[in-house]
Amino acid sequence: MKTGFTDPYIKNLRAAGRYTDLVTTGLNLNIKKNGGKYWVFRYLLAGRRRDLSLGVYPHVSLKEARKRAVACRNELSQGGKPVAYWRHSEPAIFDKPLFKDYAKQCIESKKAEWKSAKHTYQWFRTIEFFANPIIGDKYIDDIDTEDILKVLNPIWHTRTETASRLRGRLEWIFASAITRKLRSGSNPATWRGHLETILSRPSRIYTVQHHPALPYADMPTFMADLRESNGVSALALEFLVLNANRSGEVLNGLRSEIVDGDLWVIPADRMKAKKEHRIPLGKRSLEILQISQSLDPDSPYLFSIDGKPLSNMAMAMLMRRKGLHFTVHGFRSTFRDWVAEKTEHSSEIAEKALAHTIKNQTEAAYRRGDLIDHRRRLMKDWEDYCCTGSWGNVHLLVAERKAA
Repeated sequence: MKTGFTDPYIKNLRAAGRYTDLVTTGLNLNIKKNGGKYWVFRYLLAGRRRDLSLGVYPHVSLKEARKRAVACRNELSQGGKPVAYWRHSEPAIFDKPLFKDYAKQCIESKKAEWKSAKHTYQWFRTIEFFANPIIGDKYIDDIDTEDILKVLNPIWHTRTETASRLRGRLEWIFASAITRKLRSGSNPATWRGHLETILSRPSRIYTVQHHPALPYADMPTFMADLRESNGVSALALEFLVLNANRSGEVLNGLRSEIVDGDLWVIPADRMKAKKEHRIPLGKRSLEILQISQSLDPDSPYLFSIDGKPLSNMAMAMLMRRKGLHFTVHGFRSTFRDWVAEKTEHSSEIAEKALAHTIKNQTEAAYRRGDLIDHRRRLMKDWEDYCCTGSWGNVHLLVAERKAA
């Protein structure tokens, strides 16, 4: 919309869009959906239309915006680029982006290394929901420690884990800006020697909440009920339970990963530890894969609908519909508890089955094998227990019955 700008007119503008000043050639006021207003000088250079930010309103007044637009026009008429004028006068404002714009750019460039779309979503969501309302419209170079505290303080004690992760993400974004010389000075979100002197240590105020898990004593009943359910989600969930998988491993599993008839080889790039994981599949698991393939014959995925993998929430929603408040990830804990409390299989074999990383580097150096034969016996016992309530350790079952 073209109109002659006045201060009252600009102040009362609410609708998102681009507004052009009839008085000053090239001067525009852009209004975003969130109500943010900023000045832009629009011009042609080498046959291309370009926009140059002149500052945020009302930090930059109408009078100052017109002055800057005129200076840009003069620079163009002399064969120069408008940005050159601002670099000589106010480099901090015009060379450096708003936080919300730079944060988005950073996450976009970083997400290629994340194997989970959920991880990307969480980065975007925490920045958009908690940080942008407070510092989103500030220049990356103008944000200080007090601004970061305004972001973190409201949730530091009530949502400690989220706040701690948000702080780490903010630190990374500011570190990136400093590296690219878009910000001068120190990192306002640094923990060590900085925010740790102001905020409570997260480990002192936050108790780790484990994923709610189904008690292993209820597993046979649960699995029997699950078999009565129709649909690919039920098949995928049963397969996940039987093989103690993470959700992403199953949802993104490919039929081409099944080798030698009964061995599922998950490549390193799909594993949390970035290490190839081999899983010996039991009789019921192989039956599930045959059923799934018959439902969607041409799909490359283990579990899919019309050639597309199931959504991240497919199995979780199935649990909710059944009125269960346990998490899908919690089945790994159920498996681990059963191994420790009801079997004679070693913890080392159980940890290998779960594809857990050995944190002790010396110990890890000696444990290079994946104990596949031992795990094959373990996973058969687990499948037998899930399907029937009993397994190969007959002596232990007899002892329990006598004790009862």
